Amino acid sequence: MTQTQRKAAFPIDRARRFLEPGPVLLLCTRWKEERAIMTLGWHMMLGYDLVGTYIWNANHSHRLARHSRACTLNLPTADLLDAVVRIGNCSSREGDKFERFGLTPVPSRVVDAPGIAECHAIFECELQETRITRDYPLFVWRIAHARVARTPETPRTVHYRGEGRFMVSGKEVSRRRLFRPDMLEQ
Repeated sequence: MTQTQRKAAFPIDRARRFLEPGPVLLLCTRWKEERAIMTLGWHMMLGYDLVGTYIWNANHSHRLARHSRACTLNLPTADLLDAVVRIGNCSSREGDKFERFGLTPVPSRVVDAPGIAECHAIFECELQETRITRDYPLFVWRIAHARVARTPETPRTVHYRGEGRFMVSGKEVSRRRLFRPDMLEQ
């Protein structure tokens, strides 16, 4: 039996350190002749094929995503962590991030936005709907096509914890035997 743990007050503005479980992604957009890459830490699964992303309206990718209604969500691994941080520290308005960071754009099969060859997975997404208000620019994407590297089966993804700190995914633990068969994903 797990022991109870004493708790202490914690700053609300640092709660993301514990609640941000998803891996950091690189979101690519393209509209007309412009393309952009942004580091994306604020996203959530909304269904098996739906992903919600928060893209601040001052971000160059926001405009491209709204106009193109498409993006790719690229899953970097720990070996790309420095590039992931540096991509997040600059704007695509300053120049092409593929060239600047030595990344290889790959054509998508369904959308116009490029994928990133060096990433473990590429999810091509079409805009399902937006819930954009002045303060909360939420894009809801439907995954239209997915490509994932065959190895490693469990990639070492990076997860932002706030304050410039990341957690790298570790050992996978299975509890499959405890699940009801109808609750397991196909």
